[in-house]
Amino acid sequence: MSSTSASGKKSNRLINESSPYLLQHAYNPVDWYPWGEEALQKAKKENKVILISIGYSACHWCHVMERESFENEAVAELMNEHFVNIKIDREERPDLDHIYMDAVQAISGSGGWPLNVFLTPDKKPFYGGTYFPPVKAYNRSSWTDVLHAIKQAWNERKDEIAEQADNLTNHLHKSNSFGLVERTEGIEPDSEQVLKEQVDLIFTNIMKTADTEWGGFGKAPKFPQTFTIQFLLQYHHFTGSKEALGQALLSISKMLQGGIYDQVGGGLARYSTDNEWHAPHFEKMLYDNALFVNILCDAFQVTQDAMFEKAIRKTIGFVTNELGNGQGGFFAALDADSEGEEGKYYVWQKKEIEEVLGTDAKLFCDFFNITETGNWEGKNIPWILKKAVDFTKERELDLNQFEAKMDVCKKQLLLKRNGRTKPLLDDKILLGWNALMIIALIKAGNALTNNDYIADAERCFNFLVSNFKKEGMEAEFYHTFKNNESTHPAFLDDYSCLIQACIYLHEATSKSTYLVWAQKLTEYVMGDFSEPDSGYFFFTGKNQEDVIVRKKEVYDGAIPSGNSVMTDNLFYLSIVFDKPLWQENAVKALDGLTTAIVKYPTSFANWAMLILKKLCGVNEIVITGTNYQQDRKMLLQHYLPNKILQCASSEVDLFPMLKGKKYSEKTTIYLCKKYHCQPPVYEIKDLLLLLNNVDNN
Repeated sequence: MSSTSASGKKSNRLINESSPYLLQHAYNPVDWYPWGEEALQKAKKENKVILISIGYSACHWCHVMERESFENEAVAELMNEHFVNIKIDREERPDLDHIYMDAVQAISGSGGWPLNVFLTPDKKPFYGGTYFPPVKAYNRSSWTDVLHAIKQAWNERKDEIAEQADNLTNHLHKSNSFGLVERTEGIEPDSEQVLKEQVDLIFTNIMKTADTEWGGFGKAPKFPQTFTIQFLLQYHHFTGSKEALGQALLSISKMLQGGIYDQVGGGLARYSTDNEWHAPHFEKMLYDNALFVNILCDAFQVTQDAMFEKAIRKTIGFVTNELGNGQGGFFAALDADSEGEEGKYYVWQKKEIEEVLGTDAKLFCDFFNITETGNWEGKNIPWILKKAVDFTKERELDLNQFEAKMDVCKKQLLLKRNGRTKPLLDDKILLGWNALMIIALIKAGNALTNNDYIADAERCFNFLVSNFKKEGMEAEFYHTFKNNESTHPAFLDDYSCLIQACIYLHEATSKSTYLVWAQKLTEYVMGDFSEPDSGYFFFTGKNQEDVIVRKKEVYDGAIPSGNSVMTDNLFYLSIVFDKPLWQENAVKALDGLTTAIVKYPTSFANWAMLILKKLCGVNEIVITGTNYQQDRKMLLQHYLPNKILQCASSEVDLFPMLKGKKYSEKTTIYLCKKYHCQPPVYEIKDLLLLLNNVDNN
């Protein structure tokens, strides 16, 4: 079924899709298909090359290639005649994106989006790349040159291409065959000495990549790398390293001062194009903001710095106002572009600011480095080069009055900005990303003792269960939701993050239902996703048949790998439910990657925290008594990595940690760690003293 747009353009098959990214291409002259049997069978029947083009709605260069090539009638005619063209939203089908991204990286040594890959009719890749310009430029072949070359090669050398595709597919299978641990005789990998050496070397290797002037790690483009920052905060907690704490706080502070953080409206952009965090790639993703709130909470608990508290509230405010669906769920992203121009919604001319702020404009412009000529492509991105405390000291201003005035100015500018054409909202809701937001809300609720955040987290969880769980199934979920319809089976990332969200929900509320959910979901993942011999998990479930490889993803990238989160879940839940086999599975997975984790910690930072957990152990805390809810709230205000917390006013047979404890009106607090227990204490302040002693010995 097709339709005609207001401008007279005829739609293609994407018009019936729900993905905003696919719908963006619904009126291209290219005869796009969604991924599915119709397109795949057409390729087989007509013996045509499959062209898959993968991107996402907030991708700037995806839009550029669409304008330059996919909206061009002549280019579309060439594509339609010789190829079966399939458009894929990488956020809807990350499984396909992982497979074909690996293929392109094997072919060219690099990857990114848009991702354009050519497949044989049986879905095997043989050539691909990222952005191709309309004419040869940037040392890249033009898109039409590539199309003509592939067409000619397929017509003249099918056998050669088929062999190349087989070889590349075999490479994908082999690169996915990892994970069996090779142990060196005579060396005990779990000894405290070995683990300490590994943890210290992880820290050393992280600091080799650290930018000690501007924060972050590596050179531009700079990504937030929140897991690396989390590791540094935990390393400081357990070792007292001032260098680790300094680099973590520097990184967070510089991002908060930079253009990567929306100074007017709040929220973190995906990455910075420069070393100074000044010019972002303006798209805003739900997961980036959830993970940023995560480390803001840690930083606030460690330092009690009001700057971090303010940023927590502002970032959550952005997510709620701009990405909230009003029913508990959160949308995926905001585009980088508006009116066809990257960043147009977010940048300012100095004259605009003067018109809005009047007499306050000079002070605002001085603080946020706004100039007549602009600080970015002739316009201005507000960014802070000098902290407010230093800026006000130099000018002999009252800090509190200055900050209050800047807050008023930002509200006035936000009101003005709201009148502009907003970037496109990607209004699909993704299970795993919402689970990450639940965790962020719980951590914020704990750190700031804000019950509203915890209530929002519970509301989000209820929304996910109501709309993502497969009807009639106990623990099977879908991956994405839009227009009151859930689609695509959930992936490992979805389940692992949802399980972790259940763990956080239980600790913050003591409601047993969340741990029951965590157990059910874990048992499902163990049965449907696991590779028992290695301890790892496949990205897709065992019944998914439209992928040529069941990938095992282990790198911690923009979001943590499903395997690292699942391994952490198993460490936790093996203690909660007394399941030694789950812990054995976790240890096997961690041991299989230890060499890579130590050598390349910024690519395995979530895993690195698990090695730290093995070294430092887990604090198993039980609070009993009629006042346990208030005691729990007091405890959770504090920075306590590597803990398991359970609370009850009476014995609950369901959970082994609660059995055998004495229950009375008086608060009684139990602490166990590394297979031995401390004498009970009766006040939170005494527990904190005990934890400090235990963690530093």
